[in-house]
Amino acid sequence: MIVQGILAAKAVNQRAVVRRGLRDHADALGQEACDALARAERQLTDVARRTMAAESVDIMRGLEGEAALAYFGVFNHLIRVGDPAFAYAGRSRRPPLDRINALLSFLYAMLGHDCRSALEAHGLDPQIGFLHVDRPGRASLALDLMEELRPVLADRLALSLINRRQLAANDFVLEEAGGVRLTDDARKRVLVAWQERKRDELRHPFLDETLPWGLVAHAQAQLLARHLRGDLDGYPGFVWR
Repeated sequence: MIVQGILAAKAVNQRAVVRRGLRDHADALGQEACDALARAERQLTDVARRTMAAESVDIMRGLEGEAALAYFGVFNHLIRVGDPAFAYAGRSRRPPLDRINALLSFLYAMLGHDCRSALEAHGLDPQIGFLHVDRPGRASLALDLMEELRPVLADRLALSLINRRQLAANDFVLEEAGGVRLTDDARKRVLVAWQERKRDELRHPFLDETLPWGLVAHAQAQLLARHLRGDLDGYPGFVWR
């Protein structure tokens, strides 16, 4: 089932982000944070396993929610700058209510655009989804495709930009209505960082080929198209290693 491949890969990729933070920064995190990250890692492993055994999309959506709670529940431990301006209490959107959410939303928007372009390039209608319910004007299949890529492309870049102090608190505007957005200058810098990240290379786990991150969405769109045409028995979700 396509949704199984997407959501199991998403949970595994969320686990990879948590695992990388735990591996690289355990000495600086403190015991409480390490314990929380380790619990999240185990829970995401369990969610991925149960997703592959799930028999309905509704069950899988519930497991996706469970994974999101585990993952975003420890996301604050992965932010290492110690600035209260970058405290993260959970996912918010429309509008983003803090700086981390504003950055994630901007990166997700760019990832969604790339996924839509990839689907169209391989002859797939980005409006017809499997996980996301079809709505007029919504690119449901693009939202499906980006799920497995959010943690390893957008979330990792957001953490890098904050932890390397490439973005500061004053790169965000706190609006009177309560929302938060990037300044115009910060948006340009994030866009440059996004394009640079997309040039980095990796080994695709299914194709066993080296390609830039910017072509991963195209590779996944191609694999999805091949599955829908009957050339592949299943859809192999992208798993970052």
